[in-house]
Amino acid sequence: MTGNTFDAHRLVHLAQAVGRGDAVVERFYRAHFTEQRSLFDHDTLVDLAAEAGLDPVEARRVLKDDDYADAVAADEREARELGATGVPFFVIDERYGVSGAQSAELFGEVLARAWGDT
Repeated sequence: MTGNTFDAHRLVHLAQAVGRGDAVVERFYRAHFTEQRSLFDHDTLVDLAAEAGLDPVEARRVLKDDDYADAVAADEREARELGATGVPFFVIDERYGVSGAQSAELFGEVLARAWGDT
């Protein structure tokens, strides 16, 4: 199941603004990867966000308007600047990008480099 997750990312920004970011991301991941639910339609997104503790009325309002579109666009620009061409893509210390599923050793090297650069 593929599609555009721009609106899901907008809801993640809403969730972060109210302290529910981790819960919403976790719910979206579980819905998509474990339950094979779509993250591409507004009704499902609102239901999932509400299950994670967001106000469904506020979530629907955000999806109806352009709220957080600039923030998601900025995230996309940052990802491109770090070399992201697909998912998964991990950003470490806002400076290092690791593309794809990589070995624990590679992550260890990147973490050590980031630690040494601070």
